[in-house]
Amino acid sequence: MPNSIKKLEEAFKEGKYDQLLKDIYVDEKKISYERNRYIKAVESYTVHFGEGEVSVFSAPGRSEIGGNHTDHQCGEVLAASINNDAIAIVQKLKEPCVKVISDGYELITIDLDDLDRREDEAVTTNALIRGVLAKTKEYGYQIGGFQAFVTSDVLIGAGLSSSAAFETLMGTILSYLFNDGRISPIEIAMIGQFAENVYFGKPSGLMDQMASSVGGFITIDFADEKHPVIDSVKFDFTKSGHALCIVDTKGNHADLTPEYAAIPAEMKSVAAFFGKKVLREITKEQLLENICAVREKCSDRAVLRALHFFDDNERVGKEASALSEGDFDAFLSLINESGDSSFKYLQNIYASSAPNEQGLSLALYLAKQALGGEGACRVHGGGFAGTIQAFVPEKKLESFKAEMERVFGEGSCYVLSIRPVGGVQIDL
Repeated sequence: MPNSIKKLEEAFKEGKYDQLLKDIYVDEKKISYERNRYIKAVESYTVHFGEGEVSVFSAPGRSEIGGNHTDHQCGEVLAASINNDAIAIVQKLKEPCVKVISDGYELITIDLDDLDRREDEAVTTNALIRGVLAKTKEYGYQIGGFQAFVTSDVLIGAGLSSSAAFETLMGTILSYLFNDGRISPIEIAMIGQFAENVYFGKPSGLMDQMASSVGGFITIDFADEKHPVIDSVKFDFTKSGHALCIVDTKGNHADLTPEYAAIPAEMKSVAAFFGKKVLREITKEQLLENICAVREKCSDRAVLRALHFFDDNERVGKEASALSEGDFDAFLSLINESGDSSFKYLQNIYASSAPNEQGLSLALYLAKQALGGEGACRVHGGGFAGTIQAFVPEKKLESFKAEMERVFGEGSCYVLSIRPVGGVQIDL
């Protein structure tokens, strides 16, 4: 139910939401930070929109855990929501428009009677909002007017999907404000993907939005692209004795599009040798039986990348099983195997066009040194430049963070945890 601005602010200041914040953000050390963050968001809403009856919503960023470059071959992935999120203070409006102010940006106004895609809005927040509204309506759900102040601590450029968190946030608002929470997390994810692909203009798979919307650890099987199979993986990460660290090596992302594009292109060339579109339609055994002819037709690197796909795709199921069975050591071993495969066979750790720039290679070496045979580390996301992921024992967290930031700069190591829920309304 909506609360008055004053009542909501007082409730946060008095700590009435502290237990809920702990349930959502997991880390008890974050409660004070989150409490103050929500209070500041409420105050900012008041500055922009004045007093009123408001509701509060949250949607998390995500981290790819297993399955590196498997999704575009209709493979499987393991992903998880993280305890960094986008939050919104929202009031329902009678007028047919949506007004959104994101922290530090100008007011966006979208007319509910004008939801067609606009060329001039490509790659803008306007496009994401308009796209979510249009697809929600197309799905047969109600939409309506609202005004919102949004703030996010999902880091941009760190591979944690700040755009998916925003899309999920918009979908969650529409679900609770106008549809009694009936829009499923899977539908919200598909609505978000549509907004990003069609209105925003960025091609992306469904992993980002699904992990943000569903929450916790999930596996996604893309064998049927139009109907992916999503399963939740029950595991309490807080009891693992580890932190999830994302290290930003601050590499140069410029002109890397050809490097990224070559991975699916080469994998598909191997599938095409067998008359198929993607690697999921053939087997590793078929490739090995015909390896000489495939090498000649497609190249050694294409073969190696295909072999990575088969092995990493199989690892996803093993990783999920290890978590379900509570065998975290087996899970860590599989994460290390995945990282090794990405380095040797997928070869997305540095760009072949810029061999002197190897921040990810260096970060992985330093991470392994700092971990001293414990934990795990691997490339995070697309690769070539950007971030690595590490599961760090809590006893080594301080020294690990210090070493990463000594080399890659202050603030380069983000300490996260796995959030158990996806998009939610906070003030139920």
